[in-house]
Formats: sequence, structure tokens, C-alpha cells
Amino acid sequence: MMKWEVSAFNGIIQAMEPLDRSYINDTGKIPKNIALHDDQAYLPEVEQTEFLLITGMSGAGRSRVADTLEDLDWYVVDNMPPSLIQPLRKIITDTSGIAKFAAVVDVRSRSFFDELSSVMASLRETNSHFRMLFLDCSDEELVKRFENVRRPHPLQGQGRLLDGIRAEREILTSLRDQADIVIDTSRLSVHDLARKVRRSIVGEGDNLEAPRITVMSFGFKYGVPVDADNMVDVRFLANPYWVSELRHLTGHDSEVADFVLSLPGAQEFVNKYCSLMMDVMNGYAHELKPFLTIAVGCTGGKHRSVAIAEAIAENLRNNSLGVRVVHRDLGRE
Repeated sequence: MMKWEVSAFNGIIQAMEPLDRSYINDTGKIPKNIALHDDQAYLPEVEQTEFLLITGMSGAGRSRVADTLEDLDWYVVDNMPPSLIQPLRKIITDTSGIAKFAAVVDVRSRSFFDELSSVMASLRETNSHFRMLFLDCSDEELVKRFENVRRPHPLQGQGRLLDGIRAEREILTSLRDQADIVIDTSRLSVHDLARKVRRSIVGEGDNLEAPRITVMSFGFKYGVPVDADNMVDVRFLANPYWVSELRHLTGHDSEVADFVLSLPGAQEFVNKYCSLMMDVMNGYAHELKPFLTIAVGCTGGKHRSVAIAEAIAENLRNNSLGVRVVHRDLGRE
């Protein structure tokens, strides 16, 4: 992990402070009204960066929340000392153009807690888009989680696991009361927590994003794709390879595509398969699966699989799904 020097931050922040232009005309070479016009010039309003501070009990799911926000294009910094939050926030706001920034803070001691309380007070005064998320969890569940990963609690010391949990809870009690959002993860799976974050922080509601779909044709003689989520074997269709007029063509050519899709059961198979996949997509979206690869295979990956893959992709696009097509083995013969 990159270590930032506090002195470097201070230097950057000083460089960002407004300059005193009272002496700008001392040389006598610049018209006296230039600085005045500069001060009165219209500056377009810059949209404030949305800032989320994530803290809470160790083992309550801070890392999972950070991963979820990163998947939603947030810029996330994990395990950040409270004293560096304001300098980094200023750099991100003033220079990077990042719209959504989240910092995960681990309050390991009373001194860190005091620093964080001061930082939060400052943030609430200067940033109207600031929110704090507190992750809580029952003592019993936290004990199970630490036991499962066989790690000590950061405040446990030489005592019991429960001693560390109770010590941390005592430190964080008042911080929990200041939180804008509190999520109890005691009965949540990692997927349930991700869904709750999407609803509470991002405001997705129940309209979950469908997976990004890749339809890939391939030839079985070259091996099956290792990243396939669903596999379709279209070798039940007659092979255009044995039609001399079609042998040198591919499934991209209309002659081959028309031949394949006019075979008994071909178009019906495409329609029924895509109808089935629409129900599957709803389930994948609910389970927060971000991508899906459908592999369509024939013997060599040149005729049948290419034509059927294109037909499946077109059908799914007609159902308002985003689909890209890849022909893995086309041209390998």
C-alpha cells in the first residue's frame, strides 16, 4: 500500500491556497484594473464531490462495502488514517474531477477516534454531500466471523476475542450515533450487504442492472471455453461443412446463416433458449452477477456456432440487453 507523507500533503495544500494579488501592479507594467477584473470574473460552479466515510465494527463488512462501491465507479481508499482524509479530499475535489469518493476508516484507538470526530465536524461544515456509513454487527456474529478466519481482533491484545469486540464497541458508540446510515450486518450475507448498499447509498431501488453479456462461438475440437457460464451445443443441427457450396464460407455469410436457421428446429431453439435466458437474467441481476458468458459450440467453430451465436445475440438485444459477440475459433482452420 502506498504511504503518503503528511509534509507532502501540506505542501500541496499550501500551493492550492489563493494567492495574494495585492502587489500585482507594483511593477507599473500591468494596468491597474486587471487584478480587479480578475477578482470579479464569473467562475462557473463546480459540482461538489459526493463523499462517503465508511467505518464501524471490525468484521462487520467494511471491505465488502468498499468492493461494492468500486464496482459502481466510486474512488475508494481503504484503511485511511483520519488525519489524511481532509488533505486527500481536497486534492481529489480540486484536481482530479472524481465525482464519488469513499474513505474506509478503521478506528483502532481513542486517539484515532478523536481525530475522526474532528474531521467529521469539519466535513459537515464544508461539504453538503458528505455522509457517514456505520456498519454494526452483534457480538455473537463477530465472534463467529473472527473464528472462521482465525484472526485476532485488532483490540484484543492478550485478552479474549470478546474483550476486543467490547472495547471497540465502547469506543465507537458515540460515532454510531452520528452516522447518517447504519447497517446491521448480523444476518446479512455478503450479497445481501451489497444489495443493501446499492439501495441505501446509490439509490438503485429494485431496478437492478442486468449482467453484461458476451455470446461466444467456439469449436469443440479446440476445447471448451474456461469462462463459460452457459454452454450451448448446436451439433444437433446439420453441418454446412458437408455442403460443398458452403464449406469455404462462415456463419457470418448470409448463405450459411440462412441455411442453418432454416434447418428444422433451429429458429425455434434460438427463441426458446432466449426466452429461458430472460428469466435467468432476472436471477443473475438479483444476485449481482456483473457479467455473463454464453458459449455456443459446434465442431470447428466456423459455421453453425457462428450463425446461432449471432442469432442469440440479436434476440437478446431485441429484449433491451447489452450484448457483444466474440467468435473465438473463427479462422483457425
